[in-house]
Amino acid sequence: MDLNLSEEVSAALLAELPRVAEQTIDAVIAEVPSYANAWEGSMGRTIRSAVQLALGGFVNLAGKPSRDPGTPAASVMEAAYALGRGEARSGRSMDALLAAYRIGARTAWRDMSAISVQNGLSAGDLAAFAELVFAYIDELSASSAAGHTDELETTGRVHRRYLERLGHALLTGAPADAVVAAADRAEWDPPQQLTAVLLPQQQVRAVLAQVDSRTLQPTEDIPGLDELDDRALLLVADNGKGGARARAALLKLFDGHSAVVGPTRPWLEVAASFDRALRFASQTEARDRTVDTEAHLAEILLAADPAALRDLREQVLAPLASLRPSAAEKLTDTLRMWLLHHGRREDMAAALFVHPQTVRYRMGQLREVYAERLEDPQFVRDATIALS
Repeated sequence: MDLNLSEEVSAALLAELPRVAEQTIDAVIAEVPSYANAWEGSMGRTIRSAVQLALGGFVNLAGKPSRDPGTPAASVMEAAYALGRGEARSGRSMDALLAAYRIGARTAWRDMSAISVQNGLSAGDLAAFAELVFAYIDELSASSAAGHTDELETTGRVHRRYLERLGHALLTGAPADAVVAAADRAEWDPPQQLTAVLLPQQQVRAVLAQVDSRTLQPTEDIPGLDELDDRALLLVADNGKGGARARAALLKLFDGHSAVVGPTRPWLEVAASFDRALRFASQTEARDRTVDTEAHLAEILLAADPAALRDLREQVLAPLASLRPSAAEKLTDTLRMWLLHHGRREDMAAALFVHPQTVRYRMGQLREVYAERLEDPQFVRDATIALS
């Protein structure tokens, strides 16, 4: 539908433009709560200028038959895009921005249509005028929405990058002042404590909804993490004071998630938590339940140097090497039970499924082989470790 906007109508609209712009702004303030305090300072001036530029741009275009008023000029589109980015930086949502456009379009149309009719615009041209006003506003709102989205994506990427650098600094031994500086750049409020947790990648989203929002999820260049198949790392934030109750609550969060939970540490020392969780996950096969590394400290220690453990076992069992394999195996089992049950014959017999007299006989053989070493605290320690 063509529009024939006369010079008289265009001149009348331009003359009333400041008033229309103010009424449009007043309507947005009244009907969109997010904009109640948005009109002061530099941002307020930017929004007012954008409203006036948009309305003035339309009137100028509508008065030129060679141009389609529904297609804003590049400068107007750029201003709308910049407005959207500014609104995102100010913390207003896309819904608030689009609501402002809807209310602004309705108010501006009401005033502009009244001025146009008063200055001789025909009914047919009035319908075309309405169609083009709202097409024009649609273009502007789309441009502002694009700016809003782009700003959030850019800001989000930058923030994620800063958090990624913070996680890397925490886990790779960066000096404390460098880590604190990284936290400041990321605008991250440090909790009192962090706990490293390894869990399957597909379970991360469900867990993140339950933990402190300051929980970090470092992924880039974390030594050892890439060697674990499909395992993600969370550094779970906690402002508690620790203790058994806090530990139980933390473990409950991961119940059913096949997680490996490291020890809770002051936030600057979380690398120690990660190292222990990583060591456990690397040394053991995948489990279908959550594992508290604090309940497996001996297991972690024993697996820390497998070659050293094998050598220690050979040293401890060297006196049995000359015996028949079956005899050596029986005496090895008896020695293990003697260590675990502190020499209590009845308990040893029950564990070995033999008669107490058999235990007595075997212990006699062991005393012949090991002699005074069975009374040596260092040998007892080494044998306990070797045969665990």
